[in-house]
Amino acid sequence: MKSHREELWFHVPGRRAFINITPQVEAALAASGIREGLCLVNAMHITASVFINDDEPGLHHDYEAWLEHLAPHAPVDRYRHNRTGEDNGDAHLKRQVMGREVVVAVTEGRLDFGPWEQIFYGEFDGGRRKRVLVKIIGE
Repeated sequence: MKSHREELWFHVPGRRAFINITPQVEAALAASGIREGLCLVNAMHITASVFINDDEPGLHHDYEAWLEHLAPHAPVDRYRHNRTGEDNGDAHLKRQVMGREVVVAVTEGRLDFGPWEQIFYGEFDGGRRKRVLVKIIGE
């Protein structure tokens, strides 16, 4: 069995964003030479997420509104976590809802997606560099 590891780096200047990272993951898969196996894509920061869904702007807007309803950023004093001097208690909760990682089957050298599926990086506390791990194993 072979394995391949890459890190993708992101710097979102604003507080939140959804970024389609499917092309970067596909490039990592191509570089790996793996034809059959599994691809793990993992957010390596506790205020960021990786998830699979449709690349449709209306859906992304709905995610933003829904997450802000579930865990509003302000007022920041509503979160005990923020008593440490942070202002990102909401970002930790949003990450918990959206998930830490995805695993995608690799079949014949391609990500084995269903219709419309794409991989996204979700940023909930931007303003600094963060990384995503891509680990591919197989033959």
